[in-house]
Amino acid sequence: MRNLEKLKPLALLLLRLGLGIIFVYHGYPKLFGNTRAAMQGFEHMGFPGYFAYVAGVIELFGGIMLIFGLFTRVAGLLLAGEMAVAIWRVHLPEGPITQVKNYEFPLALAVAAFALAAMGAGLISVDHAAFGDRRKSPRKFKEKD
Repeated sequence: MRNLEKLKPLALLLLRLGLGIIFVYHGYPKLFGNTRAAMQGFEHMGFPGYFAYVAGVIELFGGIMLIFGLFTRVAGLLLAGEMAVAIWRVHLPEGPITQVKNYEFPLALAVAAFALAAMGAGLISVDHAAFGDRRKSPRKFKEKD
């Protein structure tokens, strides 16, 4: 098991890269592709049309942040939240058990993004290079005399 623990930085890097690529792939067209169709799709699902831009920004820039490992916890939380809303508002009304096939992909994305939010970017990241271990240890306050 210790050998697997040594692979944790690589595993977090691969998780960030895979998840980041998926979110960039889905966010880019909402902003720079057929935006009108994306807005109509959001309206069809019961959201305001401008939510296509909100989702596009969260997915594109959140995905880029995951790829680089920059502000990974914030990006992971935003992406997990977006996927949770998609599952709750779009997929679950069709039935939670019988329609798992309709929300298994956003569920996997939400869980993976939340895992990154909870665990952080790992050693191979901009977060680690810029902030080091400062985020892991709680601050110690000196008592005043």
